[in-house]
Amino acid sequence: MSSELVWFKSSHSGNEGGECVEIAWRKSTHSGAEGGECVEVAETTSAVLVRDSKDKSGPHLTFSPAAWAAFVAYAQAV
Repeated sequence: MSSELVWFKSSHSGNEGGECVEIAWRKSTHSGAEGGECVEVAETTSAVLVRDSKDKSGPHLTFSPAAWAAFVAYAQAV
């Protein structure tokens, strides 16, 4: 993953500056400059979110941090 964080303010925050949630998505370093198949990951203390970088408003997958760590370890081993 790249170390560049891209922050997005929750669409439910409103313009008054009240309660809001922000999340930082990181694009995979394996995506390449040609814009091929790409994923982005956002990590919180309780979840890891994964989405298609070409469909930012589309669905995302949610994993526990332990499940994500196990997946990454497995992917690196194969």
